[in-house]
Amino acid sequence: METKVPAVSMRGITKIFGKNVVANDHVDLDIYKGEILALLGENGSGKTTLMNMLAGIYFPDEGQILIDGKPVVIRSPRDAFDHHIGMIHQHFKLVDLLNATENIVLGLDGKLDLKAASARIGEICSKYGFDVDPAQKIYDMSVSQKQTVEIVKVLYRGADILILDEPTAVLTPQETDRLFAVLRSMKESGKAIVIITHKMQEVLSLSDRVAVLRNGQFVGDLKTSDTTAQEMTDMMVGHSVALNIERPEPVDPKPRLEVRDLTVRTEDGILKLDHVSFTANSGEILGIAGISGCGQKELLEAIAGLQNVQEGEVSYIEDDGRRESLIGKDPLKIAEMGVVLSFVPEDRLGMGLVANMDLTDNMMLRSFRKGRSLFTDRKTPRNVARNVVHDLEVNTPGLNTPVRRLSGGNVQKVLVGREITASPTVLLTAYAVRGLDINSSYTIYDLINRQKKDGVAVVYVGEDLDVLLELADRILVICDGKVSGILDGRSADKREIGMLMTHIGGKVNEQT
Repeated sequence: METKVPAVSMRGITKIFGKNVVANDHVDLDIYKGEILALLGENGSGKTTLMNMLAGIYFPDEGQILIDGKPVVIRSPRDAFDHHIGMIHQHFKLVDLLNATENIVLGLDGKLDLKAASARIGEICSKYGFDVDPAQKIYDMSVSQKQTVEIVKVLYRGADILILDEPTAVLTPQETDRLFAVLRSMKESGKAIVIITHKMQEVLSLSDRVAVLRNGQFVGDLKTSDTTAQEMTDMMVGHSVALNIERPEPVDPKPRLEVRDLTVRTEDGILKLDHVSFTANSGEILGIAGISGCGQKELLEAIAGLQNVQEGEVSYIEDDGRRESLIGKDPLKIAEMGVVLSFVPEDRLGMGLVANMDLTDNMMLRSFRKGRSLFTDRKTPRNVARNVVHDLEVNTPGLNTPVRRLSGGNVQKVLVGREITASPTVLLTAYAVRGLDINSSYTIYDLINRQKKDGVAVVYVGEDLDVLLELADRILVICDGKVSGILDGRSADKREIGMLMTHIGGKVNEQT
């Protein structure tokens, strides 16, 4: 019987950062044609580093890579593309001032014909169902559109070995379904596909095989059809993990934030929020559900003073019932009036953190205005950074490490940790666990519940309906910028929420 030759074999791959951070420790991994491989592991386990070496971003300190059984040396992304390897990264690698076509062809050899390239991009988008305007500037795009450009860029280069690092994190369910259909079609045509994801439902529905890394080492692989979400999670963590989210009962909830008839339009006049009304109570988690792009982002930005409001009112309510309007105040004024609204954005490096700053300096972004002298206080933010690293188990060489050198999940931990340590009275979180593994996600859920127990009014925007149903006390559903219902988190079900996310019927009475 003929032995099947892997499309990619990685043998003894080792990568060390600094003096003591071992990202990959003698990893052996095979990737086969006509197969979708799910690469799993906790944040910082070395998944992305391993794939970055295959994509030419890093060069291994030890080990060998073989393509179709032949040893190769991959020192750059150009080398990787020469071997038909393409990687879609978790953080965008796009030039904001260029348009989609220019970004997609950037770095390619040969005569530059933007008209022909634009036409070919249009064909790819039409074939796979992507929505990309070849002439649109990157800085004018949403997070979802930028991710789509990254996908098209790899397809444009004709990759036969495709690596996707958390590709669905910024895609709508419909876009995810289309992407999965494309991946299955590519698999059937003989392409080798690796997907890095923390979403177990994606692993179970899409992949053929699962490979698990833990602490930089390969711990095993399994056929997806022979395993379960619990078994995969236990392999990732190294011990049994209970997949149950704590949901303490609200204690003496009082109105803290009241939104009435909030209406928001974009600069182009597109209606994003249409007379949205709700109340967020202290000591309670209000979940926000909706298909991506239905106004969740604009809602949080409007409350936080980052979005112009066309109509309506946002009121902060003190314990004694006094009200302060947030409309017309910029984020700094909101903070100066004693109201702390912590906002975790969708694009954590683009909006939340400064990539080239270290952990301490990124913590200082929250506190530097509180200085009372000519000199900036670095001791306090350094202590905050140290606590965040300890409490959230951030895998970093040290506090002086630029955040761009951290894995995506560790970047997210730093951002969420910084926001929560701001001691908010209202915590606005958008996609707080996006890109995090299960163990890290449960750490974040615990931190959010701690805020709830401390009397904070938490507004939680999430993509996973199962999590919303376990975590939230009430769930507000948005469809096309309107509130289609507010449900009790303990009695609602996914089908009910799904119907409200896609169809606006009679408005559901708010549950207390």
